[in-house]
Amino acid sequence: MRAAVAAGVDWVQVRDRTLAGGALRAFVEQVARAAREGAAERAGAVRVLVNRRLDVALAAGADGVHLGFDAMGVADARRAWRELGGSGPGLIGAATHAPEEVAEAAAAGADYAHLAPIFDPLSKRRERPALGTAALSRASHLLGGRRGFVLLAQGGIDGQRAAEALDAGAGGVAVTGAVLAATHSAEAVTRLRATLDRATRHAR
Repeated sequence: MRAAVAAGVDWVQVRDRTLAGGALRAFVEQVARAAREGAAERAGAVRVLVNRRLDVALAAGADGVHLGFDAMGVADARRAWRELGGSGPGLIGAATHAPEEVAEAAAAGADYAHLAPIFDPLSKRRERPALGTAALSRASHLLGGRRGFVLLAQGGIDGQRAAEALDAGAGGVAVTGAVLAATHSAEAVTRLRATLDRATRHAR
């Protein structure tokens, strides 16, 4: 984790449904510590989010929570984060599987949404048909240039496909297999980061 963040990862989502509350909190704290050390190495910043468990995110001092289909709603999560003293304003994100769901998440007040799977996943068996980059274009159109909301492409993303995703309207990418399955994760991140930075400069 430290090496991956030092190489350019700027958001980390901790997802482990096998761990109970206390163990998950300890794991999040360990991951966050390594991630922040990695960010310090490149004199940058990193945000650590917890999948689904807002209570654990709050207890561990994480930067936000990623809400799945079986988690609380965006508005409830935002209110709980504020009332329970979360770290900073808190990033509230949503998992989506259709362009319309992205628009709904934005309207509900989410800061970002993952749209997946754009391509067949690299880290697990396919559970649903790939949406393709046309879904990113459709979601971007529905958002209508909404400021402050980030659309992230997820599913089967590698260096080449990251550029395709940004060209189609994504503001960034979420990856698992491209980094965790790589022999040298830091090198994989470096290549992916370079692709993203080039695509972003071209888009600007």
